[in-house]
Amino acid sequence: MTSTAHSLTPAPSAAYRPTVLRRVLRVLAILACLPYISLKVVWVAGGEIGIPAGSVLLEHRTLLAVANSLSVLADAAVIVLALLLTQAWGLRVRAWLLAFPMWAATGLLAPIMAGYPAQLAVALLTGDDRAAAPSEPFLDGWVFAVVYGGFILQGLALGTLFVLYARDRWGRVWRGRLGEVAARVSGPGVRAVALAGAVTALLPAAVQLIWLSGSARGLSAQRAAERDADFYVLSAIQLAFLVAAVVFTLVLVLRRPARLGVRPVLALAWVSTGAAGCWGAYMSLVALMPETDPAKQVTGLAQLSYAGEMITGFLLAACVAVFLRRRSAEA
Repeated sequence: MTSTAHSLTPAPSAAYRPTVLRRVLRVLAILACLPYISLKVVWVAGGEIGIPAGSVLLEHRTLLAVANSLSVLADAAVIVLALLLTQAWGLRVRAWLLAFPMWAATGLLAPIMAGYPAQLAVALLTGDDRAAAPSEPFLDGWVFAVVYGGFILQGLALGTLFVLYARDRWGRVWRGRLGEVAARVSGPGVRAVALAGAVTALLPAAVQLIWLSGSARGLSAQRAAERDADFYVLSAIQLAFLVAAVVFTLVLVLRRPARLGVRPVLALAWVSTGAAGCWGAYMSLVALMPETDPAKQVTGLAQLSYAGEMITGFLLAACVAVFLRRRSAEA
């Protein structure tokens, strides 16, 4: 037991002192958080920079302040993670204390990293100058560029730091091919949970396909009227992450095809389950926000879809977690 623990958690030493690359990535991750945190602090204090007159955000100031305060804490966690991943003492942090916030951060940032560039690419290809104003003002255009650009930098920097950290601490866990993994690592219970997650994914996947086909079923009246290229891009990305979560988790727990490497399958399962679970949870929370206008109220079908996406992500992530724990014990 002791030897296994030491093999998975190397003692802090001079070999783990942050390299130039890690120090640069740490600074980049921290700096990328500052514009978002600054905006949120201003809004919590009552400022309206970046919020146009008449914005729907100004209709619920108390709720806006609470939501922004939570957002500040969430982004501050990125700074803590950047420090943890580049310090020798970070190797002594219990695995689960690091794994869950990193999984959540990955899940929240990955759809933005994929979605925002895709939206810009579609706008470029279609000649959409994005000059058309929405039916109701929300945020100034520059806010999205600053915030999403910061999120992409955070994801790139923090993701690279985590890969380097995980390689040092848990490199043995994902070595080899799926066919070389012991059968007990993914026993009948894990396979049953993975199958349950796949079944749960059918509803949100069907809803996204319905929306991608052009149907307005399950959309609020306002959302249906305002559908544009961005809407379809985001729906396609949500569906892609949901399908990837199911496929790669099943591949991981079934250990088939046997010739596939553990590392790429595990990485894809990690990212996609996080994207499905965390964005499903985020959208479920947004759907619960009070809304008096019937044209804007989230429909029951949409709420079920978001909840199904969240449950799918968490069920499949549990399978990945058990795989990692048992694989670590085996190593």
